Parts: sequence; structure tokens; C-alpha cells
Amino acid sequence: MSTTGERSDAELLAAHVAGDDTAFAELVRRHSDRLWALALRTLRDRQDAEDALQEALISAFRRADSFRGDSAVTTWLHRVVVNACLDRIRRNQVRRAQPLPEEDHDLPATTSTEQDVEEGLVRLDVQEALGHLNADQRAALVLVDMEGYSVEDAARVLGCAPGTVKSRCSRGRAKLAPLLAHLDEPAGSEVRR
Repeated sequence: MSTTGERSDAELLAAHVAGDDTAFAELVRRHSDRLWALALRTLRDRQDAEDALQEALISAFRRADSFRGDSAVTTWLHRVVVNACLDRIRRNQVRRAQPLPEEDHDLPATTSTEQDVEEGLVRLDVQEALGHLNADQRAALVLVDMEGYSVEDAARVLGCAPGTVKSRCSRGRAKLAPLLAHLDEPAGSEVRR
């Protein structure tokens, strides 16, 4: 146990495997915000993100004894979430067309400043553009460019080589560049779509 009395992630996971009924819940509470953000950014749909995150946490709960300790517990959890998201994307590609963007979580409030409104519109543009990437490129870009992971850490989460992450990011950025080129133009030089 750490000197502050708070158990580390690895200690919590080991306690869960040993039968501690509260350890896994504490681990989830500790990392729920980042896991939720990762699922939402990867899937771009609130309902799918909720479902994938729930599936991932159930899987992690049941398979905690398979954690080998080769990486940080958070890296393992992120990998479980990304895999659940990628599985959901593959299933959804067979079942339905692309959903409409969420209305409530990215639009600024009506009392927002002009800058807040503009930032909200930029977020919507980026989300829409991310929808044009394949799932592997989107997952790599979300981890590296939006979540701040190093290429090596993203490779561990995605279960591939660092060179593959670099390639996916490079190809994804190349696809995003023309879709987001209007964001580099001076204000007022283009009429919004």
C-alpha cells in the first residue's frame, strides 16, 4: 500500500482478483472520466460509447486475472475500452448508417461568448471529420492527438507496433487536412457551411 493510504491501481486490481468486493469499483471511479472520454471520442455517439464502456468494464471485471503486469493498469483498461469500441464500430458498420451528431454534449450553451460558440463549432467540425476515417486511424488519432498518449503508449493500448500507430496517425491526418482546411482560413473569409 502507498504511503498516503491510497492503494495503487495495481494493488486495487490484485485485491479485486483476490476477492475484494470494493476494489474494482474504486479503480473504475478513479479512471471513469478518461475512459468515458476515450469511448466517446472513438465512437462519436453517446449511446454507443455508454454501451461499449459498459461492455469493456464487464470484460475487465471478469478478466482481471489475465492482467500480466507488462504495462500500467490504466494502459490495460484503455486497451480494453478501445477494443470494445472497435468491436462496436465493426458491428455497427454492418447494421446501420452513420448516426447524426449528438445535440447536447458539444454545442455551447446559449449564453456562451462568441469564442465559446466558435470553439463548439470547431469541435463539431473535428468530430464530423473524424467520422471520415476508418476505425483504426480514428482510434490512433484520438489516443495520440486528443488524449495525449505517446506513440509507444498508444501502440500498447491498440496492441500494435509503434510504426503502425505512426502510419495510422499520418494517414488519418492526411485525410483530415482537406476536411479541416477551412479552420486555418482567416475569420470572415469563408461563409460557414
